Amino acid sequence: MKIAIGGDHAGFQFKETIKEHLAALNLEIIDFGPKNEESCDYPDIAHPLAISIEKKEADFGIAICGSGNGISITLNKHQGIRSALCWNEELAELARLHNDANVLALPARFISIEMALTCVDVFLNTNFEGGRHQRRVEKIAIK
Repeated sequence: MKIAIGGDHAGFQFKETIKEHLAALNLEIIDFGPKNEESCDYPDIAHPLAISIEKKEADFGIAICGSGNGISITLNKHQGIRSALCWNEELAELARLHNDANVLALPARFISIEMALTCVDVFLNTNFEGGRHQRRVEKIAIK
């Protein structure tokens, strides 16, 4: 499994810890930045991350900013992206089960790194349920 990861300066430390966690699971990682905690603009990271998923260069994405909102809003501008802002295990599970989310957005300023890692694990290990949810997911894209 290949994971695209990125965020902004507020999510930098979480990103680095999550990368270590993913590497320990032998997952391939594409890091879209940032490279440090200097102020940066999340759209500059989010758009290339989204494109990598749309082009199937990555299977899933993990995006981290202060609130998780800005980066998730930006990612969801892409037709092939279903980014879900999650701050606990249940939301991460439902994002995959019911919404077939392909990007996990995390709010670095509002959750612990331990909860972030739990969300990552649950998100990556939960399959889409399909069924009635498939019909709904198919209605998301603007055609």
